[in-house]
Amino acid sequence: MRLLLDLGNTRLKWALASANGWSARGALAWNDDVPTALASAWRDMPRPARVVGASVVDAAREADVEKIVAGTFARDVTWVRTPAEACGVRNAYAEPQRLGVDRFLAMVAAHAAGHAPCVLAGIGTALTLDALGADGTHLGGLIAPGPLLMQQSLLGATARVRPAQAGAIRDIADNTADAVASGCWLAAAALVERFARRIAEQSSKTAVRLLLDGGDADLLLPLLTVPGELAADSVLRGLLVWADAHPAATAP
Repeated sequence: MRLLLDLGNTRLKWALASANGWSARGALAWNDDVPTALASAWRDMPRPARVVGASVVDAAREADVEKIVAGTFARDVTWVRTPAEACGVRNAYAEPQRLGVDRFLAMVAAHAAGHAPCVLAGIGTALTLDALGADGTHLGGLIAPGPLLMQQSLLGATARVRPAQAGAIRDIADNTADAVASGCWLAAAALVERFARRIAEQSSKTAVRLLLDGGDADLLLPLLTVPGELAADSVLRGLLVWADAHPAATAP
């Protein structure tokens, strides 16, 4: 068994991978009591043969997680850092390490599942877009604030935009709360649609799938006017593909 760790901007997600899929899994926010929550979740779990992680957070939080893993399982964490090429996917960045490892692993998962060519949209704190060719070539992508971060930025930078309640998403809003929520969510949807259409135009002879993941993917999907589908746990699934392709020495 392998314990897979996805350290995102907002949450830590984990899964215990066995021959039959996820035998256990969970997620928690960084503002939770992470050591207590993980100790409780992992208390009765079997000791994994290997622990593999992906991180877009700071070194201090990585070190905290390493301590919890070592204290619970007496294992080190193998951190995957973004390479120029791995598992059939070739990074488009001239400086490969500058591409978020979460984005790279999502492409690894999509390629391994036979979903390429595709557009991958990560809808979370950040909104990330990546295009993956049928041969595993990363064609590039975009980064923007996620819908909730857009709202927080707007409210933090204005003096009079202070809705008293959360807004609903409408095509045309008649109050500030709805206008803020609708503007941010529909702007995110429009960006995803534009990128997907542009990639589809460049791949006119081949259908291009649009895959959405991230904490807010299920909320954005119904707002799209182009076909899309959820691809949950893409980073964890990409980690598993990477672990299979990069076996470690037998752990004691």
